[in-house]
Amino acid sequence: MSKRALLHIAVLIVIIVLVEALLARSADARGETPPVLDRTRLPIAEPAAPAISEIDPHKVAAPERFEVRPPKGAPNVVIVLIDDMGFGHSSAFGGPCDMPTFERLANEGLRFNRFHTTALCSPTRAALLTGRNHHVNNMGSITELATAFPGNTGVRPRNVTPLAEILRLNGYGTAAFGKSHETPAWETTVVGPFDRWPTHSGFDRFYGFLAAETNQWSPSIIDGTVRIDPPAAGSGDAEYHFTTDMTNQAVRWVEAQHALAPGRPFFIYFAPGATHAPHHVPAEWIARYRGRFDQGWDKLREETLARQIAKGIVPKSTKLTPRPKEIAAWDSYGEDERRVMARQMETYAAYASHTDHEIGRLVDAIESMGELDDTLFIYIAGDNGASAEGGPEGSFNEILNLNAVDTTTEMQLSKLDEWGGPSTYPHYAVGWAHAGNTPFQWTKQVASHLGGTRNAMVMCWPARIRPDARVRAQFHHVIDIAPTVLDAAGIPEPTLVNGIEQRPMDGVSMLYAAGDADARDRRTTQYFEMFGNRAIYHDGWTAVARHSIPWVLQAKMPPVADDRWELYDLRSDFSQSNDLAAKEPARLEELKRLFDREAVRNHVYPLDDRRVERLSAEIAGRPDLVGAHASITLFEGMTGIAEGAFLDLRAKSHEIVADIEIPEGGGDGVIIAQAGRFGGWSLYMKGGRVCHVHNFAGLELFTVRSMDAIAPGMHAVRYEFARDEVAAGTGGTSRLYVDGRLVGETHVGRTMPFTYSVDECVDVGCDRATPVTSDYAERDNAFNGRIVQVSVSRAPAAMVGADAAKGHGADAEGP
Repeated sequence: MSKRALLHIAVLIVIIVLVEALLARSADARGETPPVLDRTRLPIAEPAAPAISEIDPHKVAAPERFEVRPPKGAPNVVIVLIDDMGFGHSSAFGGPCDMPTFERLANEGLRFNRFHTTALCSPTRAALLTGRNHHVNNMGSITELATAFPGNTGVRPRNVTPLAEILRLNGYGTAAFGKSHETPAWETTVVGPFDRWPTHSGFDRFYGFLAAETNQWSPSIIDGTVRIDPPAAGSGDAEYHFTTDMTNQAVRWVEAQHALAPGRPFFIYFAPGATHAPHHVPAEWIARYRGRFDQGWDKLREETLARQIAKGIVPKSTKLTPRPKEIAAWDSYGEDERRVMARQMETYAAYASHTDHEIGRLVDAIESMGELDDTLFIYIAGDNGASAEGGPEGSFNEILNLNAVDTTTEMQLSKLDEWGGPSTYPHYAVGWAHAGNTPFQWTKQVASHLGGTRNAMVMCWPARIRPDARVRAQFHHVIDIAPTVLDAAGIPEPTLVNGIEQRPMDGVSMLYAAGDADARDRRTTQYFEMFGNRAIYHDGWTAVARHSIPWVLQAKMPPVADDRWELYDLRSDFSQSNDLAAKEPARLEELKRLFDREAVRNHVYPLDDRRVERLSAEIAGRPDLVGAHASITLFEGMTGIAEGAFLDLRAKSHEIVADIEIPEGGGDGVIIAQAGRFGGWSLYMKGGRVCHVHNFAGLELFTVRSMDAIAPGMHAVRYEFARDEVAAGTGGTSRLYVDGRLVGETHVGRTMPFTYSVDECVDVGCDRATPVTSDYAERDNAFNGRIVQVSVSRAPAAMVGADAAKGHGADAEGP
């Protein structure tokens, strides 16, 4: 390059620097002081503009445009929250599930081994995203089990503003991908309200689902506030999987942020549905784990603890807590049962590895654009302990467990080669969950013990946090995440948002521990409670009382006053293995009084141990979208109506009346359907015949059909179900009428007692996600005629009767 060219470049650089300096000092040049933003009151007020008396714009300097930007040096923030993963699952914390991305971030940052959650998903997510205890968020349980009691209504108070909204109002770009299980179930339809949807809770972009779980092969996806179908298989991906899809969406979003708003930091909340059931993962990932769990869960616990001690994850003195008597020993099962259960854990481990791989793609994307060094990355492996909701033996269809339906080993074996694929909806056995929580006692939902509440967490921020192999052992809780992010960004906790005085955050920043592994704990007290299981931590001690067991859904619970309290000194007993209640009764009583004070302050009381009962909005006392009405009228194109926002038809006599127009050539397709392949019902036409099917958890289909094809033109199709008795899961009589004429009748042997599905919905004119029956195709099943309206009614009690004749124009089918 010539000297002249170099001189021109040097001059250009000098000019650029001078212009930037002049622009930065423009306010001073006009005799003004740059505005100091009050970030404690949101939205940040725009400074008053000076009055201008000069009429000619050429004679007055244009003022700078006001724009809210984060404080100088505020980092990008990525929070990853894995679902239903135990402390002892990941390889980064000594577990058997290979998770190289988690390990990489741990090696480039810090491991925390005394980090805690609430023991259940919605409560943990609400606490993480607000910095307040879960009952303060009115999220004492999942939204589907909300009640009328303060602390459990499922409705976030307006004096609790989410972290994402605070960051957005301070100039961050914000997005959430994956699971968002904080919207009240009755507010998840197209009529809203949308106040507590992700995009009204601080996120500019949301791509994910609102339920507790979703089918990873056929998910119920929300893009913003609109329900969409997943991309068709083969439209760019070799094989569709939701975790891959949401990662693609996250990568595209962050690339757009980097390209179009390069000076603006971003906040990504990345919360896969994994590793919550259903455990869905491509078969090639499962094959990598073949044979690695044949030793069983008891031996796996021993192996995991040995690795944890060797890696320095837990103190050398840590003891393996005994397996509770309620969980069977691995050796107590027969060869076929162990074969099925080994496959369950192979599938779960593959699911974990696959998820970590997708997170790695997001990390790589951020790194490739040069943003990783200045990104605070918080990776939490579990929103609670590993899940025992699969029951004692696990299942190829989790919906069976949720409906308290037992399976046989023969049933399980018949699905072994399909396990984890689209034809299954699997969960693993309780013993694997317990092993995943090594070295602790118990599991998810059991907030009394560390197996339900302690999770592995890694924090990485290359520009500010130096890697340190020494594990951080300060006691912390998920409510500390939001204050940590605000501390890193230099943003104060707001005291007023949208004119509403805010309740102070309960959490504290964890950044103090980043530079000092031996720093004194700044969280000294924390309560825990879920379904009556409860605990209090204070200054190294915990008092705990287990009240209920997650997989026992219908047992009568003992009075909470009769619960036995235990006492542990966590300073010397990392795993809660040595109960000191008998030796230190005075300390135990003191901690119980402290729990009582914290419970009152945080709206924990009354302790509500109901599970199945609270599925009924009427019993629980929460809002019901259709209220006390016994009927609802729907119209063509109304899809995605969640079970919690629809008329409850379970074990109730009811009728469906559809006014339809059948085209020339005959009717085909779905008129109305609820849920899908793993349980539900559908009213549809096939080959011109009108049909209704009740799918009992994928085990048995009860189908009634008209004998003859229905002629083209307008018709009134009526389906009627008369239950046999007033009991959960009761059978009954199905009848089909066309224009008032009986055209089909059969007996339904049993019905879904508690729930049809966790994520699949009611659809009019089609059956989205998985199909209720193989009589029609997945996705391509829209009704080919015109649907004027469909009325669904809970029928009069007079329709109850077990004496209905069977077989008139009907088929009773197997799965």
